[in-house]
Amino acid sequence: MTTNKIYIKNEQDKEAYTPAMRSYIYAAINDTLKFEEFGDPCEISVTLTDNAGIKKLNAEYRNKDTETDVLSFPLLDGEYTEADMVNGYLPLGDIVISLEKARRQAAELSHNINVEVAFLCVHSTLHLLGYDHETSEEDEADMFSRQEKIMQRFRGK
Repeated sequence: MTTNKIYIKNEQDKEAYTPAMRSYIYAAINDTLKFEEFGDPCEISVTLTDNAGIKKLNAEYRNKDTETDVLSFPLLDGEYTEADMVNGYLPLGDIVISLEKARRQAAELSHNINVEVAFLCVHSTLHLLGYDHETSEEDEADMFSRQEKIMQRFRGK
């Protein structure tokens, strides 16, 4: 079984990030990698921020001066080789989640904040693996279908 390194940085108050949320983050990322049959050990960093923090990043990196729920920063573009490995792990990239926005979305959808954070991690991990829903309707349908299949295990928790 492949062991991945997942680093979580909480820029929120301590009450926002619970052991349950941590478990959902790990499970969502690892389930996505397993679903995609990504067998190489990898590193992913997750930062939990607020609307102001993600709005700043969205403006800086995407020229969109608005808050969003999640941003993905892939480190690889498609193919990779052994030379891309760092200490035996492939650095896939960074995920940044606005817990403030996630909390609001969870309430609107009537589900647990942990399920929403898991969804955002699945979505973002797919981006780190090269999927993009903004390129075509076909790519969007493919990515969203994959998300839904992966998320089935988190529903109802």
